[in-house]
Amino acid sequence: MTNVLYNALFSPLRHSREAFLHLPEGTAMSGAAFWALCVRAANAFVDAGIRPGDRIAVQVQKSPEALALYGGAVAAGAVFLPLNTAYTATEMSYFLKDSGASLLVADMSSGPEIQTICDELGITAFTLDENGQGTMTDLIDAQPDKLNVVERNGDDLAAILYTSGTTGRSKGAMLTHDNLLSNAAVLAKLWQFTSEDCLLHALPIFHTHGLFVATNVSLLARSSMIFLPKFDLNLIFQLLPKATVLMGVPTFYTRMIEDPRLSHELTSGMRLFISGSAPLLKETHIEFFERSGHRILERYGMTETNMNTSNPYLGERRPGTVGYPLPEIEIKISDPDSGVELERGSVGMIEVRGPNVFKGYWQMPQKTAEELRPDGFFITGDLGRFDEDGYLHIVGRQKDLIISGGYNIYPKEIELVLDECPDVLESAVIGVPQADMGEAVLGIIVALPGRTPDIEAIMNSLKGKLARFKQPREILLVNELPRNAMGKVQKALLRERFARQYQR
Repeated sequence: MTNVLYNALFSPLRHSREAFLHLPEGTAMSGAAFWALCVRAANAFVDAGIRPGDRIAVQVQKSPEALALYGGAVAAGAVFLPLNTAYTATEMSYFLKDSGASLLVADMSSGPEIQTICDELGITAFTLDENGQGTMTDLIDAQPDKLNVVERNGDDLAAILYTSGTTGRSKGAMLTHDNLLSNAAVLAKLWQFTSEDCLLHALPIFHTHGLFVATNVSLLARSSMIFLPKFDLNLIFQLLPKATVLMGVPTFYTRMIEDPRLSHELTSGMRLFISGSAPLLKETHIEFFERSGHRILERYGMTETNMNTSNPYLGERRPGTVGYPLPEIEIKISDPDSGVELERGSVGMIEVRGPNVFKGYWQMPQKTAEELRPDGFFITGDLGRFDEDGYLHIVGRQKDLIISGGYNIYPKEIELVLDECPDVLESAVIGVPQADMGEAVLGIIVALPGRTPDIEAIMNSLKGKLARFKQPREILLVNELPRNAMGKVQKALLRERFARQYQR
């Protein structure tokens, strides 16, 4: 029976006696044991009434059992719907209603609200806690290891991932078996993953980075994983000598740099450090290399497409860029208004076409038509440019574009200058309403630990580096920038916070 993802990712583990998941307490789970857990999870879903194409929502803490729910959903022919563990009951209500989920697995730690919502919607609910225990585990344990795998073709849905919803209500990106498998295959080959690799996995598994990049690539390459519940700096340093690859967000690397334990000796057995989900500062790239001897490989992806580009495994990993388009994936830079492709070097909308591009937004045909062109190119909402060597530079999000006095201003250009100023750790630039110019440029900075930036000196230094219309009207010092679970700066929250800064 054909089931594209199950056959490629999970079925080959069936007879593997090698360790697949290394756990923090020192135990390990073999590939065969994990496969059996996935099969029993699939049987549990079928036992609970799940049919092919039904949506299974999951909001649980990271554990081997939680990961097996993904494998079980795939084998049962269901559509997997991972949800951020930080979502509130109100947010969960929207996702459950919108997706039409038939079943929810949750840790229920937030109280009885979720169960009440499920009762109102007629959704079957099971529990699973951070230790892998709960009513879901009880049902799984009662199942046999034999499974009639449900047929699923490449165009069938494998998952729905909801976008963050910063520009309106969250949209459910529909990802097919082919979307996920094609991307994993390209990345495994490009990054030279093999069965000899051991990935230090400290990412959440409700997001495309930790689930569909880190996990799928490891499964396809038959690599093992050191499976950590979350990023713990002490555990990271303790376990680095046992790993060959680390996938992380920029915060992982900035915290490692701040720790004196980071050294060439500590990372001597590592093959590859990968960063994504948020922009990596050029300074972080350079300092990490100086401290460890490794150049971080930065790549670019998103919920609707998984990965689109990557710096090369062999060749120059250029700081401040996200590398080249992946094999079989086309990227063009277009005029945001007309859609006409622009010349190399021009800043414009990043559009992506390839087998990785999602099928559309769940129950949102109009939104799908707005963002997915008839010729297959997806309008990402990201602004970027290709340099003379073909490396892609991300300039920012279209919604972050500042229009002041009729001029288009790209925050990233200003942020790069601010980040280089004395005593500045990082920055964010936003546009806020202002009667005269429409929007005023506002710079927001975070100081290096123990330092106090000279705001007046920074303002004066910008006069020789940026055109007058790009210079911030004001620079504010804050303790930290708001970030989401994957480390991305949430500029929408900053715009909301400072919306009345210049309204009198």
